Amino acid sequence: MSQQLPEEWFVRDSRINAAIAWLLVVALVGVAITAFLEFSLVRMALAAVSAFVAIAPALAGRTWTRTVPWPLLLVCTLPIAAGVLGVGFVADFVTGLSIAALGMLVVAALQSTGTVRMTPNFAVVFVVLVTMATAGFWAVGSTASAQYLGTSFVETNDDLMIIFTAATLAAFVAGGLFYVYFRRQLRATLDSVGGEGVSAP
Repeated sequence: MSQQLPEEWFVRDSRINAAIAWLLVVALVGVAITAFLEFSLVRMALAAVSAFVAIAPALAGRTWTRTVPWPLLLVCTLPIAAGVLGVGFVADFVTGLSIAALGMLVVAALQSTGTVRMTPNFAVVFVVLVTMATAGFWAVGSTASAQYLGTSFVETNDDLMIIFTAATLAAFVAGGLFYVYFRRQLRATLDSVGGEGVSAP
């Protein structure tokens, strides 16, 4: 590439996108409060972190219209709002998609609030690794919680392998979808800013 990639392929600055994104943020805040009252700490943490990451570009840019793309936020919000966490392979897969979307939201926040710049290729690899690492940290944390706090955990190694398999599959599926989506977004952005000589990776 002959010049720096614009950050707008991660962040949208339009009233329609912002209005939908803020509605989803309100939903996430409501889920976080409900989960806190139900003492569902994992769900509460996911909802709270997702809401904060989603509004980070607006806070950094000091304008309510500067938000992450609402389709990403929707993918992240739906499984959390539905409470689909850790009940069978399908639920684990959907949860993995949610975590992958959260990882991409983190990429958007880093892109818009600091000096970090990522190409679509690297962003997808980052999200895949974050999703798989999250499953690993969850397993370690759940094991410690079960041992010292008496909470429940998977009963067999087969159950644990199912969780890891679902998370890995979700990571690669989400990575592929994000790769296609962001290549299209980057091409559109480069065309709109006259990015001759800059090719979408």
